[in-house]
Amino acid sequence: MAKVMTASSTEMQNNFGKYLNIVIKGQQIIITKNGRKVARVIPETAAVSYLTDSLTGILKGDDKLDEEKDKELRAKYEVVG
Repeated sequence: MAKVMTASSTEMQNNFGKYLNIVIKGQQIIITKNGRKVARVIPETAAVSYLTDSLTGILKGDDKLDEEKDKELRAKYEVVG
């Protein structure tokens, strides 16, 4: 996955078309407000994939992801923590 871009809410508001084109090309953007991460804009295909992966355990009745699957999902979606 490409590096995630960061933009302030003001920058995003003033240049929405530019950032929308970046997302259309497949890159994610984290939006910050006063230096704090507040949102993430991701391409539609990534959103569907993320939701599918997230719900896999729930749909199977397994509400606890094993450690390996958890690491895999965090790496795939660049989740820190």
